[in-house]
Parts: sequence; C-alpha cells; structure tokens
Amino acid sequence: MILAVLLASLMHAQPNVDGIDSLPAIEEMPDPFLFQDGRRVETLEDWRERRKEMLELILKYQYGHVPPAPGNVQVDGEPKVLQDDKTLHRTVRITMGPENKLSTTVHVYSPKTGTAPYPVIVRFGIDSRYVRLMNRRGYVYVCFEQVDLDPDTEGHDIVGPAQLAYPEYDWASLAVWAWGAGRVVDYLVTLPEIDVDRIIVTGHSRTGKAALLAGVLDERFAMVVPNGSGCGGAGAYRYAKKGVETLKLITLESRFKSWLQKDFSQFSDKESHLPFDQHFMRALIAPRLILNTDGLADEWANPPGTQIAWMAAQPVFEFLGVPQNNLCHFRKGGHNQAPLDYQVLLDVADWYFKGKPLTRDFSALPDPAYKPTWSWKAPAPVR
Repeated sequence: MILAVLLASLMHAQPNVDGIDSLPAIEEMPDPFLFQDGRRVETLEDWRERRKEMLELILKYQYGHVPPAPGNVQVDGEPKVLQDDKTLHRTVRITMGPENKLSTTVHVYSPKTGTAPYPVIVRFGIDSRYVRLMNRRGYVYVCFEQVDLDPDTEGHDIVGPAQLAYPEYDWASLAVWAWGAGRVVDYLVTLPEIDVDRIIVTGHSRTGKAALLAGVLDERFAMVVPNGSGCGGAGAYRYAKKGVETLKLITLESRFKSWLQKDFSQFSDKESHLPFDQHFMRALIAPRLILNTDGLADEWANPPGTQIAWMAAQPVFEFLGVPQNNLCHFRKGGHNQAPLDYQVLLDVADWYFKGKPLTRDFSALPDPAYKPTWSWKAPAPVR
C-alpha cells in the first residue's frame, strides 16, 4: 500500500513533457478531419485512424489515460432483492481490478412485466426517483456509486481506490468514474434481461461530464446522454461568455482540479492552444447517438457553448452518414436533471431503438442566431 501511494504521488508530480508551448494557437473550433501531421480525412479508414489520434489527445491533455477492462468483474455475495407489482429491484456489490480489491454498489431496477431483453439506462449516482417511469416504458434502470472508485472532492485531492490500484495511470476523477461505468456494463451483459445492443449512459453535471467520457471510451454505450455537463463536458471551451464555468475556474486548486488531468490547468486563459475542443467528444461517439439535455437558464453550464460544440460535431455525423444521431435538447429551467429531461431521453430512445415516431420539438436554442465561424469543411460523406 505504501509503495502504491508513493508511486501515485510521483505520478502526480511528474510534469507534462509535451506542454502548451509546443502547441499552436487555433482560434476557431479545431478541424476534426485534420490529422496532426497535416493530412486530411478522406475515407472511412482515415476516420478510424483519426479517431484514435483524437482520443489520445483528449486523454493526454484533459482526462488522463485509463486501464483496460480488467476482465474479472464479479458479484460479491448474494444480491439483495426487493419487488412490488411494477419493479424488481436488485442491489449488488461488484468487484474488479487487481485482486478484485475495487468494488462499487449497483442498483438494478427491472420491469416486472414485459418481454425481455430490455434496453437499459445506466446512470451515475444513486437516484431512484424515476424508476417507475423507466420501467413503465420498458427500460431497465441501473445506477451505481461512482465515488466508491474515486471520492468526489473539492479543494483537495484524495488518491482514491482506483488510482491506488493502477498507480501507473494518470487518470483523474472523471476518467475513473467513466471507467467504472464500463465495469458496470461488464456486469450487466451477464444478465439475461439486458439487451446488450441497447445500452444508454446518462448523468448530470459532474457525472454528465463522466457520462460523456464513458460514451467515448466504451462503444457498448449505444446512446450517450450528458445532462447539464458544461465545462469539461458538452460545452465548448473556446466559446465561454461571462458567467459560465471556464477551464480556469474548474481547474483551480480550490475547486475541481482533481476531476481533470493534473496538467490541464496549463490551458487556463489559453484555450486556443488546445488541439481539440468538446465537439471532438461528440465526434468520437459517432456513428452512435448522442443527445445532450440542458436548461436554457443554466448559465454556469454554458448552453451557448454546448450548442456550438453540437454544431461543430455535425459535419462528422454527416460524413459518417448518420446526421440524425447528433441531437441536443434545451428546455426552460436551470441546473438539474428534470422529469422532462428523462422523458426526452426515453422518447429519443424509443425512436432510436424501437422505430417509434419522434415528435419532440428540438428547435429551442440558447443562441438561435449563431452561424458557424470555422473555415474547415467536411469531406464527402462515406458510402
């Protein structure tokens, strides 16, 4: 244990050898089709190669790298089971990682009636308020304690259980939580009532950021729904007006520096030197579906920046032949995951998975007059 703590401490003290001075300033939203060596994406194979490059940039500078799936996720003990006329509720403790020393609590709420296998919604944090709604609509609902893997701290960092177990990785809290969502899926795919091709991940605010990253890291998430995720989530860094959470604010030592890769604060007030922006996150989910849900009055979470990231990612979805899979929904109200957000999630899922008509209005935007200002263009769509 002492050795692990020492290694983790040394890891956090190690400087980023490829720092900001080596990166050119890019004032507009960076081109997702432009390789680091100057080549441009022209084919689907090119895109697959570029996707790997984009992912590495985002992990290197923003979230830190994550270990591979450990391959040993298992249930610790017997599940606790509760049920009523609508829902079967199981609580399990899953273990994973080196010597199965990591663990987290998972709640599984399954419909009592209907035809399995069911699509499933995975959410960060324990929240059972909308179980009936989801079960009634034919969805399994799963939530888990992400803080079992790394604590949620403000103003100080704690080297959590996952970081102690994997001291050679530079992952921060958001990356640990996102990795944990993948381990929940490792468990879920063993359950006969789960449709493994229809898995959704969602979260709100800080866990909305983690949900977005989980969708990037694990392609088993067919649908990714960050809610109110803002800075470090679905909001663009380069478009942050007064009153929003910025890269500088989120990476202060007194706030949430521990959520993000240890050197990410070097981009404070120098966002133009980022070789990416958060439209890359959306693009990395393509051709799967991404839907952000946000409140128009949630100024801190930067709704205009989220709109711009959505618009800048759209050319990638068009290039891949799935322009309909990049969605955003803005409602009245502020910073919460409201009943309407869940209803929109379910309506979109019914359309995406079950072919039901999509009748929702997606026209409300925080900045309806905004026109794209970037100069790059997408290549011809792949056939």
